[in-house]
Amino acid sequence: MRFLAGLSRRHPGRPSAPGTKQPGAGNRRFRGGRPDSLLFRRHAAIISTILAALMVVATIQPAAAGTVTSTIPVGLTPIGVAFAPDGATAYVTNLDSHTVSVIDVASGTVTSTIPVGSFPVGVAVAPDGLTAYVTNADSGTVSVIGVASGTVTSTIPVGPSPSGVAFGPNGSTAYVTNSRPDMVSVIDVASGTVTSTIPVGELPGAIALTPDGSTAYVTNGQDSNMVSVIDVASGTWTSTIPVGPSPSGVAFAPDGSAAYVTNNESDTVSVIDVASGTVTSTIQVGWGPGGVAFSPDGSTAYVSNSGSDTVSVIAVPSGTVTSTIQVGSGPGGVAIAPDGSTAYVTNNWSNTVSVIDVNAAPPVFTAATPPTKATTRVAYSFTFRATGDPAPTFYVSSGALPTGLSLDSNTGVLSGTPTKAGKATFTVTATNGVSPNAVTSRITITITKGKVR
Repeated sequence: MRFLAGLSRRHPGRPSAPGTKQPGAGNRRFRGGRPDSLLFRRHAAIISTILAALMVVATIQPAAAGTVTSTIPVGLTPIGVAFAPDGATAYVTNLDSHTVSVIDVASGTVTSTIPVGSFPVGVAVAPDGLTAYVTNADSGTVSVIGVASGTVTSTIPVGPSPSGVAFGPNGSTAYVTNSRPDMVSVIDVASGTVTSTIPVGELPGAIALTPDGSTAYVTNGQDSNMVSVIDVASGTWTSTIPVGPSPSGVAFAPDGSAAYVTNNESDTVSVIDVASGTVTSTIQVGWGPGGVAFSPDGSTAYVSNSGSDTVSVIAVPSGTVTSTIQVGSGPGGVAIAPDGSTAYVTNNWSNTVSVIDVNAAPPVFTAATPPTKATTRVAYSFTFRATGDPAPTFYVSSGALPTGLSLDSNTGVLSGTPTKAGKATFTVTATNGVSPNAVTSRITITITKGKVR
């Protein structure tokens, strides 16, 4: 039973068919097999201890393209994450809570918690935004959540051990991977029933469809080291693409020309040319990559690395990692908001979601030299200005303002009427949570005594 693409640990083992390799051997996260039910019932704290014992110090590149601006507490062992099409809401599956956390994106808070089936893993929101599908790995079902009501409106039986889930682009069909047997369940959304099943490679986990809906890619974990290619029109498994060890996550570029597959055991991403169905390059990322998602414009990809508690930011045109973002403990699922402004990353072992401001930039002063002369009884005003994302705030970081003047922290306006002659020396800092802060040079304002009228 696979948890999902982004959890970054492999199938714990099951009986092998004659002549096939027994899964589980050589897994650097969990060596040796054990029953599915036992693996799912291990508490997050115990597994976290194992990960800590295996962990090494990773080299972190300087953060530049994005930073974590907030952290949202959710349920126990958050795994999957998906945004609603309008970007107003996000849904997070909590494996050990058997729930889904509903996040209001504007406020960054959990507004409701929805009980679902046993051990929820994958989550996807329909293109029309009316329903969300949640795979329940231990129940062999899909919970259908009515977005308006925030409740489970129906339950669809699928194959054993479902994990990955994806909707076709028109929303009429959904696809669910089942690791026992190795197949994909095809759901007719209107009727809420499984209309067919598609055999695929061993231990199917993550699934993604091309933007035009013609093709689906399914990762086949552990010793399979391949991606199964499904022709959607015929509903058949047509070919396989060899990738790296233990493929975990898969995502298509918005233009459909390429797919990225995370390889958990080699700390790499395989770049697949969709037209030829071949791997054209391999990108080294962090330790234990799992989840992967593209920005809406296709210029950037984000990969969660469970072993190093980071997200690798890949510039797609160059195929290189341009920055690394530190997130919570055991990052798994990753999703990008429809407007491309924010990335959500589930942190399996810290029971949180890291909110990454994709466009985050440190503050830089564009206006920082106020008039150096002022007069008592005469109004004074100057506006400090700085760029940055999020918008910076301002404060006096050393010295003191002239008596009678004050600095508005939000607008940067320094204003008032000086009441005392003399000199005042100070500095102003602009900050927005993205390092480094911007600090002015030492500013001295000389106040002369005004004439009494």
